[in-house]
Amino acid sequence: MSEPKSKPKIQKEAVPMPKQDPKERIHNFNEVALGYTEEQAVREAERCLQCPKPQCVKGCPVEIDIPAFIKFIRERKFQEAIRKIREKNSLPAICGRVCPQETQCQQHCVIGKAGDPVAIGRLERFVADWELQKGFEIPERPPPTGKKVAVIGGGPAGLTAAADLAKLGHEVVIFEALHLAGGVLMYGIPEFRLPKRIVQAEVDYVKKLGVEVRTNRLIGRTHTIPELLKEGFDAVFIGTGAGLPRFLGLPGENLGGIYTANEFLIRVNLMKSYAFPEYDTPIKIGKKVTVIGGGNVAMDAARSALRLGAEQVCIVYRRSRKEMPARQEEIENAEEEGILCKFLANPKRFIGDENGWVKAMECICMELGPPDESGRRRPVPIEGSEFTMETDTVIIAIGRTPNPIIQRTTQGLEVTRWGTIVIDEDGKTSLEGVYAGGDIVTGEATVISAMGAGKKAAKAIHQYLMKA
Repeated sequence: MSEPKSKPKIQKEAVPMPKQDPKERIHNFNEVALGYTEEQAVREAERCLQCPKPQCVKGCPVEIDIPAFIKFIRERKFQEAIRKIREKNSLPAICGRVCPQETQCQQHCVIGKAGDPVAIGRLERFVADWELQKGFEIPERPPPTGKKVAVIGGGPAGLTAAADLAKLGHEVVIFEALHLAGGVLMYGIPEFRLPKRIVQAEVDYVKKLGVEVRTNRLIGRTHTIPELLKEGFDAVFIGTGAGLPRFLGLPGENLGGIYTANEFLIRVNLMKSYAFPEYDTPIKIGKKVTVIGGGNVAMDAARSALRLGAEQVCIVYRRSRKEMPARQEEIENAEEEGILCKFLANPKRFIGDENGWVKAMECICMELGPPDESGRRRPVPIEGSEFTMETDTVIIAIGRTPNPIIQRTTQGLEVTRWGTIVIDEDGKTSLEGVYAGGDIVTGEATVISAMGAGKKAAKAIHQYLMKA
């Protein structure tokens, strides 16, 4: 009698993603993570247990059939894998790079209980990049419904809603305030983390679905929502994000050399100041740069400043490393690159020189008290612990809020006291035929959560239009 075959042993460690060496990458804006090879992707895909009741799908805001696309990678059926992903996600090359999979799909991975979870995001990136090399497969469109939808904002929420509505046969027009679509994907995330050619390729895919993109259209100025509805649009989706920077309100905040992360990253990313003088958008970076904040935007600003020639970059954060909201991967990348972190500290005022430029920052030490409304321990200043640190450039990265232009020019649109738009569970606002989703509703959040909101709203808009 033959011995029963034993099951192959599952590799507990994920296949590592190749990266640029820190000593080299701090001198360029090329992508840090280099992506899987075919062999690496197949090896990682083989770690998937193909669970009968996959928990990972529950953690995906856009509900990708994760085991199915991973199974196709195992079988080296890459076209089928990307086709499966695009059934639910129109921006896979973006999500594979910036989606926080570790707190979403991968957090629910069963094998993660015994070792590393399957690297779902890296596998998604692999097949999306494979598709970019081979060329897009555009799905066949259904017959036109005769309905027309205006999508305000060409960021992740707007692009997702537009793509889903176009696939359902509706005529869709995106109104984008800037000269390029992509929103925060274009202006907020640095080239070394999300190359602009990747964003543009995904925007081009959405266009190939039949979506029209009109740039340099600031709704609330060039048009209002009531005007769009009068001009023949049957429904409107608002996905304008949260692009208004927050300030500290401290003495000296108007000194030269102090930027908001919004201004700084727009100059670096969208206006390509990193390529000056090829692109005529210079940006002044001192020898000692201080970044205030602990999120992904703070990491992006700090790492960009380092690449622009700063000799020392220090992140000042009022909580400890454990409480930092940035992705662990980005914190580790920043530390590898030599960026310093001053934890449990908060600025009190900025000190200028005789020419009106910042030269120092007075701070105070903090300790962690009881949890606040977010569930994190509240930072409390320690009396008498003030100290001064020299700095000649400060970047304030403490979050963003929605721009109020649409809210102020749309009578009857219900908003909260924070300026976010009030919606029901389907994304419908207080106005007939007007829907919203993403950061304009939730406040600053993740790319993938905005995409999930865009998907949900697109489904509700379709149902609304087909009943009309």
